[in-house]
Amino acid sequence: MRMLILLLSLLAATATAGESRIFLKERPGKNQVAAQCAMCHSLDYITVHSTILDRAGWEKTVGKMINIMGAPINDADKQIIIDYLAQNYGK
Repeated sequence: MRMLILLLSLLAATATAGESRIFLKERPGKNQVAAQCAMCHSLDYITVHSTILDRAGWEKTVGKMINIMGAPINDADKQIIIDYLAQNYGK
């Protein structure tokens, strides 16, 4: 699993070459967020929305990414991602 996360992180970094780099806070859950979220969009989405989303907002947003946009995130990673976003990028 760690190898998959590392591979996805490398792919995400390569895919965004030439774009401004967003550095997420080094906290538990960062790897899941970087791997899962960057698969579909830039990580600046996180920093831009950090001033308006609280825990409930991040729960709704992550749920939308899974249920409507089709992000392949399992339940365990979903909770880790929500916790990371709420604790580090929530208002």
